[in-house]
Amino acid sequence: MSQIVVFSGSAHRPLAEKICSELGQPLSRSETVRFSNDCLQVQLLANCRKKDVFIIQPLVPPTQDHLMELLLMIDAARGASADSVTAVIPHYAYARSDKKDASRISIGGRLVADMLTTAGAARVVTMTLHAPQVHGFFSVPVDHLTAIGELADHYRNRDLTDTVVVSPDLGNAKTASLFARLLGIPVAAGSKQRQADDKVVIDAIVGDVAGKKAIVLDDEIATGGSIIELMNKLGEEGCTEASVACTHGLFTGNAVERLRGHPAITEVVTTDTVPPPADWPELQVRSVAALFAEAIARIHAGESVSSLFDGVDPAHAPPQAKLPL
Repeated sequence: MSQIVVFSGSAHRPLAEKICSELGQPLSRSETVRFSNDCLQVQLLANCRKKDVFIIQPLVPPTQDHLMELLLMIDAARGASADSVTAVIPHYAYARSDKKDASRISIGGRLVADMLTTAGAARVVTMTLHAPQVHGFFSVPVDHLTAIGELADHYRNRDLTDTVVVSPDLGNAKTASLFARLLGIPVAAGSKQRQADDKVVIDAIVGDVAGKKAIVLDDEIATGGSIIELMNKLGEEGCTEASVACTHGLFTGNAVERLRGHPAITEVVTTDTVPPPADWPELQVRSVAALFAEAIARIHAGESVSSLFDGVDPAHAPPQAKLPL
């Protein structure tokens, strides 16, 4: 492990510190300076020569600043003769821009992937891409981690009688089905149509939710519009209450007020891939630092990362109670 050097950008330093604590490795220092013309300059303050360098930076608001800082850190590590540079991006924001679904629009997910590779990233580690096909935009290896095992652990010791996992849309139904298998309960999904960034319509629920409690599972919550629309539809279908769980809790705009104020939402559970809002003490935050630390250790040792999810991803093994950490 002495050949590992870990740096953190300014997006989410507490997560980087937790990951380093799990690794038993110090978090190396870096310095980011903003000049009067608004340009950034990054200096890495630890020796990188012939080392495996890992740079931890989720792409969270201000997203463009954090992306540019990450690119500069990767470039600095490559210029400092690092043996390899791995970008650890717990939240890859541009995964939402994954296809050309209107005339003359950019595909940001692919462009950012190209930028990371050009800057010098030899590998990317991320978690729960909004669109899994973004994995294929990269020309370097990508380790795509999942948090559903960690989220499932939050519910394992509860009485889940008459409880159903609900996906806000059919696109997330496969992940919701896997989550439901881990908990041994049924699954349902909403039929969603997105009309704008903050406006969706859910016109039907596929599955039986009448008289049941729900665990609403989504990959990411930004404005909370999809969740509120789903909760209203679930209420119409006879669902009594819901716990809301997601991997990336961005909670932008008035999302906190929307979710805290809804009478049918009993709790909101998320992970620390992004910084949690400071004004929401009731928010349940599960840490994924151990998952990222184990992935980093396995990458450095040349061991399998996919086997980390035996028992979670059915492509590797049947569901089991705990991750094999």
